Amino acid sequence: MKASVGTVGDSYDNALAETVNGLYKAELIYSKRIWESVSEVELATMDWVHWWNTARLHEALDYRTPAAVETSYTHPTTTAPATV
Repeated sequence: MKASVGTVGDSYDNALAETVNGLYKAELIYSKRIWESVSEVELATMDWVHWWNTARLHEALDYRTPAAVETSYTHPTTTAPATV
């Protein structure tokens, strides 16, 4: 086994995972009182994960989506120099 990102004794590894799990439960799982089947939960989870990874606005990304940030990183726009 390999050690994870953090060092022994700090919680940086679990902090992000716990935050994401908490948001997932609050925004999706607990928002519906009764789920009809495991398949329904699985499909809803796939939709939520897709939204989380592509469409959510994130404060740390200047309220841009992760997909937009990735696109701007991989395909930067260049501007022509101003003429005087």
